[in-house]
Amino acid sequence: MSASGRSAETVRKLLRYTAPERFLLVLTLLLAAAGTALSALGPKLLGKATDLIFAGTLGRNLPPGTDKAATIASLRAAGRGELANLLSSADFAPGAGVDFGQVGDVLATVSVLFLLVFLLGVLQARLTAIAVNRWVHRLRRDVQAKLSRLPLGHLDGRPRGEILSLATNDIDNLGQSLQQTLGQVVLAVLGIIGAGVMMFLTSPTLLLATLLTVPLPLLVAARTGARSKPRFVEQAQAMGRLNAYVEEAYSGHALVRAFGRSEESAAAFQEHNEAFREASFKAQFISGLIQPATTLLGNLTYVLIAVVGGLRVASGAMSLGSVQAFIQYSRQFNQPLTQAAAMANLLQSGLASAERVFDLLEAPELKPDPVPAVEPSRVRGHVEFRDVSFGYSADHPLIEHLSLTIEPGQTVAIVGPTGAGKTTLVNLLMRLYEIDSGQILLDDVDTALMTREGLRSHTGMVLQDAWLFGGTIAENIAYGTVGAGRDQIRRAAVATQVDHFVRTLPDGYDTMVDDEGSNLSAGEKQLITIARAFLAQPAILILDEATSSVDTRTEVLIQRAMNTLREGRTSFIIAHRLSTVRDADLILVMENGRVVEQGTHDALLRNSGAYSRLYKAQFSESLDE
Repeated sequence: MSASGRSAETVRKLLRYTAPERFLLVLTLLLAAAGTALSALGPKLLGKATDLIFAGTLGRNLPPGTDKAATIASLRAAGRGELANLLSSADFAPGAGVDFGQVGDVLATVSVLFLLVFLLGVLQARLTAIAVNRWVHRLRRDVQAKLSRLPLGHLDGRPRGEILSLATNDIDNLGQSLQQTLGQVVLAVLGIIGAGVMMFLTSPTLLLATLLTVPLPLLVAARTGARSKPRFVEQAQAMGRLNAYVEEAYSGHALVRAFGRSEESAAAFQEHNEAFREASFKAQFISGLIQPATTLLGNLTYVLIAVVGGLRVASGAMSLGSVQAFIQYSRQFNQPLTQAAAMANLLQSGLASAERVFDLLEAPELKPDPVPAVEPSRVRGHVEFRDVSFGYSADHPLIEHLSLTIEPGQTVAIVGPTGAGKTTLVNLLMRLYEIDSGQILLDDVDTALMTREGLRSHTGMVLQDAWLFGGTIAENIAYGTVGAGRDQIRRAAVATQVDHFVRTLPDGYDTMVDDEGSNLSAGEKQLITIARAFLAQPAILILDEATSSVDTRTEVLIQRAMNTLREGRTSFIIAHRLSTVRDADLILVMENGRVVEQGTHDALLRNSGAYSRLYKAQFSESLDE
């Protein structure tokens, strides 16, 4: 699709998205129409005041006792035809001066008129702000909901900072663009129509002269706007990359300093910042050319009107007040074009942001949950993989034709080299990724027939990378269990060796932690995430290198707590340290997405296969150390 076609499609999407605010928008349109109509009367009344003052000035200098027709006839007889033509368009009375009472009435009417226009404008601006903010609120809500429906693969393929930039900066930019341009666009269209009608009623000849100059500024604005739109897209993309790098550098600031990469990090930031500056400069400079160009061409219109209007006043075809009114109408006619030119950068920037937002909203989503969904009558923890195949991309399959069965209550350890597919296996079980073919069954029910929320409510997971949320320690432990009381939280903390170190903190369970848990050690953060899973009391427990960040003594204590927790539950343990899985009921050895061996620790050692080689390699490393 061409750039212009895509812009038109984006505008149509924006209009469809504003459907819930149609009443407010219609009311805004009516207020704008009323304000435009009242504004259109202003120049006409001011022209009348000018004619009254001009006529009074002329009449005061003429001898009284004669009428207008006789005065004009005497001037023509005296060979002063040009002055006679000028006076013929003025409604004067010889000997009479300026009627300041009538002039005052006209000016009072104009003042009241402009006051009403102001009040209507204030009300219109308020309604526009309400409509736009409601729209932005709904758009941000829909973006958040969309992010929760996107596959993890889509989110994994984009930097977090770029997604954050889209959900914050792009929507804010779009809202500001709409706020500043929506009302102005309505006023501009109505202003052009109103001014055009009054210009036609005042002087069709001058209107024709004005229209001859209109296409040129419109052409300049359109051509320049078309060139600036891609630059605003580049600007939004550069901002996303800049925010992504800032988020990455800030999240890893300790590592940056530890490896002495501060200068390199600053240089990389400068590179991204320079790219953003260059993209912004091009976008703003090109779009900024529109306003001075249209202003210059608009001034040529005023020159043309002044020349033609002066000739018509001199010939008696128009009054001086009518020319003055026409000049004001021409300003009302050209001003919206100049304003539109001034808003071009906002419009183009807003459209660029809108395209990025709608691209996200239209991204392919997860398959919807089945309706009606099927749930196991009783969740015991029987898990079966039937001929399962999966790959993160179609060209690179990872797991092919995998079949295995795990009995309820079994502790299953999954071991193997990095990249063998260990974590992928449990991610597929939780439907964090969808399998390409085959079936995964929980208690003889295909998990694809269950709702994702229902499936995950039976599963507790502890990842290798501990993740805490901003809040208290108690809130972090209770994150996965709605309505958990303080006693339940404390019992889970005691079982996972959390209670001891929490009691040493000044605020205990009410100690605040940030999303990085910077005031806790890595082992303490991991213990809290384990307590979180323990409190949920799931039927299936998944531990992905859950003890990798704790010391040996704490690991022993956690193993004891896990032995108690695993009673009656199916547990999956992903581990690199084989000493931690020796007591597992079943050990799966994976290589290249395939289960190459399975059995108990002793049985696998006797087979002298892949597991035996891994175990001996770790044992040899321990001796070397």
